[in-house]
Amino acid sequence: MLIALPAIAAAQLTTSTYPRLTAADIAALPAADAGAGTSGVSGIRTRVLSGDPKSGGLYTIALEVPANARIAAHRHRDPRSAVVISGTWYFGFGATADDAVEKPLGPGSFYDEPAKIPHFARTGKDPVTVYITGYGPTDTRYEVASDALKAGAK
Repeated sequence: MLIALPAIAAAQLTTSTYPRLTAADIAALPAADAGAGTSGVSGIRTRVLSGDPKSGGLYTIALEVPANARIAAHRHRDPRSAVVISGTWYFGFGATADDAVEKPLGPGSFYDEPAKIPHFARTGKDPVTVYITGYGPTDTRYEVASDALKAGAK
C-alpha cells in the first residue's frame, strides 16, 4: 500500500500542477496587451503559458505580433529561448535594428536571446506567434530611449 501512495500523489501533481495545453486551451487563455518582457509595441498580445515573467523562476509566454510590426533594438536581463509557432519572424542581434543582418525564421525555428544582449525583430505581411521561455523576473530595455517611441511602444 505504501508503494501505491507515491504513485497516486505523483499522478495528482502531474494532472493538476503542471500545464498541458492544447492549441485550443492556449487560445482560450486571457490575452493582454504587451506584458512583462515584451517590447510594448502597440498591437502585441501576450498570453502567459506557464510561470510568471514578473517573478523569479521559469516562465513561458506566447507573444502574438501583428503584421508589419517593427521592434527596435532592446535587451532583457534574463536569458531566453524562443520557438516560432506561426508566420515569419525576422530576427537579428545588434544595438541598432538593421534589416541586412536579420534572419527570417519560419514556423518551427528556434533562437536564443542571451541575457543583456541587444536584439531586434520585425514581422512581414503576416502576423507572428512566438513562444518565449525565460527565467524571470524579466524586463525590456531599449538601446536608445527614442527607439521605443519610433517602434510604437507604449
